[in-house]
Amino acid sequence: MLQSHSGSPACDRVILIVLDGVGAGELPDAALYGDQGANTLGNLCRVLKAKEGRTLRVPNLEALGLGNLTPLEGVPARAAGQGEGAFGRAIEKSRGKDTTSGHWEMAGLVVSKPFRTYTEGFPQDIIDQWVRENHLPGILGNFAASGTEIIKDLGEEHVRTGKPILYTSADSVWQVAAHEETFGLERLYSICKSARKICDSLGVSRVIARPFVGDPARGLPFKRTYNRKDLSVTPFASSYLNFLRDHGVPTLGIGKISAIYAGEGIAENIDTKGNADGLRVLLEELGKRRRGLIFCNLIDFDMLYGHRRDVSGFAGALEEFDRVLPEIKRQLGPRDLVILTADHGNDPSFDPDTRGTDHTREHAPILAFSPAQKAPGPLALGTRESFSDIGATVAHALVGKTSTLSGLPGKSFLSELGF
Repeated sequence: MLQSHSGSPACDRVILIVLDGVGAGELPDAALYGDQGANTLGNLCRVLKAKEGRTLRVPNLEALGLGNLTPLEGVPARAAGQGEGAFGRAIEKSRGKDTTSGHWEMAGLVVSKPFRTYTEGFPQDIIDQWVRENHLPGILGNFAASGTEIIKDLGEEHVRTGKPILYTSADSVWQVAAHEETFGLERLYSICKSARKICDSLGVSRVIARPFVGDPARGLPFKRTYNRKDLSVTPFASSYLNFLRDHGVPTLGIGKISAIYAGEGIAENIDTKGNADGLRVLLEELGKRRRGLIFCNLIDFDMLYGHRRDVSGFAGALEEFDRVLPEIKRQLGPRDLVILTADHGNDPSFDPDTRGTDHTREHAPILAFSPAQKAPGPLALGTRESFSDIGATVAHALVGKTSTLSGLPGKSFLSELGF
């Protein structure tokens, strides 16, 4: 049970931004996951220079110590006094490299037993049950695949037959692709809600509705939309998010945050359509909300560029985010703290034919800044023993220095930031 002894909160707001899939170098056990050599940031910079003859242009992230996390060609490390904020990276203790385990561990829930994967497809009796429950004419797929490739290969048959496309990956996911117009968006959500109940018994982390549009016969290729919906398994215990809510701290999710935690600990959520929309909403909410946690996931790094092994697109998304950082800073009050991190890696340099298109087992970057920081930056936070240090820091900042969180791992780095 979570307990607290009240102390004065150091911060009015914490803005926690997950750059989904932006890993900072392979973890010591990466080889166990087939991810030896993975380094989303490092390999991105290397390949960008080799293929496009240019370097990553992220001056604001560079000032925070991005180049100190792992060697980045064209993004130099900064010495203390030559930048701002603080930098570090964290080890994932959880078994896995997926969205759920990464986010849950940030909130103090270490996944010691990995979620089950079904890379050879889901059992036929389970498929038959799902088909019966939802009065479906059958299904297409039921194998591990790239989401963009499978709608290209099976999209026309899906439209013709009305059979939804079921697929998975090396992650613990049950994904259903269907055409928004011919199959219907609400119907897709309904059959995914049914699948969520089935997947609870299978030990599957997430069910994802993957709507798409298009008509190749009219010259409109199939493409996925931002109307996806994630349905996650319920967390196995109370987290730092529950702790915040229990102590009257407002919690806002932006993007898929609430879905990842099945609503646990998130008082309000605003769904978004990609990075640009997520950043727009974030800036709007920074102008409205003066207290609490604002927890934002920016999905495009992972969904649009990592899984598609698109180095140029990934670099462009990082540069776009970097350009927004000054505006985020302008919205901060004197007692606000911003933490940038990631839930896993998704190395866009990996050859999809030999290394696949899935997430990569990497350190999570930690970049933090606050107007309250007095020491010249960037400060070195070192290698943290768990993603849970992030949740511990958020709770420390928003509940108080003397808070004690029994049963939750994580060591706050708030004092190392000068609070």
